[in-house]
Amino acid sequence: MAGTLRFILGDQLSDDIATLRDADPQSDVILMAEVQDEATYVKHHKKKIAFLFSAMRHFAADLTDKGYKVRYQCIDEADSPESFTEALIDAVNAIGPDRIVVTEAGEWRVRKMMDEWEEMFDFDVEIRTDDRFLCTHAEFRDWAEGAKTLRMEYFYRMMREKLAIMIEDGEPAGGQWNYDKDNREPLDGQVEIPDRPDWTVDEMTQKVIDLVEERFADHFGTLENFAYPVTRRQATHYLNWFVEEALPCFGRYQDAMKQGRPLIFHSHLSALINCGLLSPAEVVEKAEDAWRAGTVPINAAEGFIRQIIGWREFIRGVYWSQMPDYGQSNKLMAQRALPDFFWTRDAKMNCMKQSILETWDNAYAHHIQRLMVIGNFCLLAGLDPKKVQEWYLIVYHDAYEWVEMPNVVGMILFADGGLFASKPYAASGSYINKMSDYCVHCDYAVKRKHGPDACPFNYLYWDFLDRNRERLKDNPRVGMMYKTLDRFKDEKVDTIRADSKQFLDAL
Repeated sequence: MAGTLRFILGDQLSDDIATLRDADPQSDVILMAEVQDEATYVKHHKKKIAFLFSAMRHFAADLTDKGYKVRYQCIDEADSPESFTEALIDAVNAIGPDRIVVTEAGEWRVRKMMDEWEEMFDFDVEIRTDDRFLCTHAEFRDWAEGAKTLRMEYFYRMMREKLAIMIEDGEPAGGQWNYDKDNREPLDGQVEIPDRPDWTVDEMTQKVIDLVEERFADHFGTLENFAYPVTRRQATHYLNWFVEEALPCFGRYQDAMKQGRPLIFHSHLSALINCGLLSPAEVVEKAEDAWRAGTVPINAAEGFIRQIIGWREFIRGVYWSQMPDYGQSNKLMAQRALPDFFWTRDAKMNCMKQSILETWDNAYAHHIQRLMVIGNFCLLAGLDPKKVQEWYLIVYHDAYEWVEMPNVVGMILFADGGLFASKPYAASGSYINKMSDYCVHCDYAVKRKHGPDACPFNYLYWDFLDRNRERLKDNPRVGMMYKTLDRFKDEKVDTIRADSKQFLDAL
């Protein structure tokens, strides 16, 4: 009879994960497993699978070097388990533990599996709280119950005060909670974008890349130019690089887009945080320390920290408070299928083409590409929320259901009717033209409002408002746009409807 079997999932790659907190290297066994079900419940981007499998293998090797007994099951082994449950049963039969310890899953479906494990075995299965997050489920529920509306900004202020981050004498540093007004500049052509660190693909990662290329050949994306951190040491190096080289300009240009430069000043750390190689607490501490040292301006530090302790924690709270039915939300009754170019990458709209191409190449796109380019199109075109959720979960290497679903359902598609977003994030082509150089390379004319050569965003924006009038007319942040729409002549409205129908039917 062994001691404790400790099961670590692929997004729990932290030395201080609760599962390991009281582990005894002499008697306990650490279980990790690559399983087919997790790689294929949606057809994840090849780079996401390769990144996670490589990070898992490196993490298991580090645990072994530290003296732990690790049972690691590779997906290409004979009789490899198909699911987490099968991996656990195999390990129990082989080891004979007296209890199981695991940290709670981030996704609802996996948490349901864990609840079943408690019923499955005749010994204790301990499911521990994931205290890598900075707000507990209970804290979020208490805050939400006391709030008039679920707005991230007020949650963020509560978190700033709770954690004493960028707080001076009980007040927000600089006298403001939010410096977003300083963070909306397009690239001016003079600023120099820093080159990213690169990591040599070692033998372990190369084996994973070869495995993924062979086993998941029909999945979205490419494995070419794989150069991303897969170890704790590489992850901390990337964090230090970002804070020193990119964070100083991040705030000012965080909404900017430039063709051929997918990252600009963005951190590109989200996948490392979400899988556990970095903790949100250490990332925030680094950013705040740089601001206090005077190397990072306040708008950059605050804007970045807000994404971590504001959006990230808030979105997780929304997910767990609204499950299990949240993913079925469709208040705008959108039903259109995804156009083929979401998979083939041959969109005629250049902003869509570039954003999807970069996603294909990198398993990543920054938040403005996700929200105001791809997401804006999905909203205006009335794409089916379930299909959009699936696409976002497939293509991004930082995507897990807890973070993907609320962002798509609530922020991108307004499919929950405004549970936490105060308005639909809809925009015409002028916004994209202001924040990027995409439009100068496009076959469509961004300044044209009608006709076959006009930017589709221009007429789709008004068509979206027109067809959703009964659902949105009472929204105070959209009401002014309906007053503008009502001043249009009937012929103009007819043209908007006709252009939109022709474009959408052609999809």
